[in-house]
Amino acid sequence: MLTTIIYRSHLADDVPVSILPGMAEKARLLNARHQVTGILLFNGTHFFQILEGPEQDVLDTYGRICADQRHHNVVELMRDYSPSRRFGNHGMELFDLRHHPRGSVLQAVLDRGTSKYRLTYDDRGLQFLRTFVEAREKENYFEVLPADYWDFVPDENGSPAPAAGVTFLPVVDPLGRKITALEVIPDDAQEGLSGDEMYVHNLAAVTEALQRVGRSCPDDTMLYLSILPGTLVSVPDAVGRIVSAIDSAKLVPQQIILGVSETEVISQLKAFSAAVRQLKQAGISLSIDNFGDGSAGLSLLAHVQPDRVRIGASIVRNIHRSGPRQAVVHAVLRCCSALEINVIAAGIEQPEEWMWLEAAGVTDFQGALFTAEGAAVAWPETREAVCRAGSEKGPAGPL
Repeated sequence: MLTTIIYRSHLADDVPVSILPGMAEKARLLNARHQVTGILLFNGTHFFQILEGPEQDVLDTYGRICADQRHHNVVELMRDYSPSRRFGNHGMELFDLRHHPRGSVLQAVLDRGTSKYRLTYDDRGLQFLRTFVEAREKENYFEVLPADYWDFVPDENGSPAPAAGVTFLPVVDPLGRKITALEVIPDDAQEGLSGDEMYVHNLAAVTEALQRVGRSCPDDTMLYLSILPGTLVSVPDAVGRIVSAIDSAKLVPQQIILGVSETEVISQLKAFSAAVRQLKQAGISLSIDNFGDGSAGLSLLAHVQPDRVRIGASIVRNIHRSGPRQAVVHAVLRCCSALEINVIAAGIEQPEEWMWLEAAGVTDFQGALFTAEGAAVAWPETREAVCRAGSEKGPAGPL
């Protein structure tokens, strides 16, 4: 099976451009030994490369490329399969756009095509190449700093007060250094239930969690609770019982965000939409969680108009390296911006994931990156700022 990988990257600042011809020649010889062929473009700062060949050989080659310290911000734009090579006679050919007339690059690439049906202008790989040559991708391409640029410093003063029987998972604005909501997760979640029994237990867990946190929750704290979509439809007067639980806990409906997972199939969309209207009439906000994981997302946006969308870990994981995931998130953000829907990115584990999403316009985050051991939140500080603060305190002396 022939595999194609297309990636883009940034030349490291300390690498002289003069090494490019020699680097390309070594790559050509190495690729030829592994039956990998392709085209490499360079525009003065960025690389764009099409690699193709046997699947494992292409994957091994791409693995070596990702580990090469002479470039960074490697983003995979496309991974696809084909019956024949586009460029069968070239282990690697470099086009330096600083010297090669841009208007003739596409034709030069077409002239080197060796596939049976020749390259055409509607070929996906060629379309990516055209976009790079014409520099039309800049608005969607963000450079992120190395992970070691940041330290994440625990903030003991910012920790929310614990409540018995529940766990808090903060939603944070890292650059604003504030907690924008607390997700309330019951400790006694029960598994193995199904049907109506599952929905009844789910409603009981939500109302009990409200009771547990209500007595100690500040008036201005937003509380985020997950609920099964079927609970709102299948349990009689579910919305009324939630509103009663909020009132009994001395909370106000405007503090509450109920999150429903997109991955849960909503078979009774009309009844669910009616329940959502009841929630909103009571002042309770709605979030669609795990957005992008299922098939109902866009349909739900059209039918129920949520106040928030929470993008899950399956989409944000390694987003700084994945062009397809970046494209999905760009589309979600554009859609949510048009509808004035706030976006939360959950499951953040790596600084690069946070930095890419922050650059894309997301401000609210959840994940292990912002939750320090022994503290509820850890705020990002530049490594220089942390070192400077440590030096100002001076060395620690004996007690």
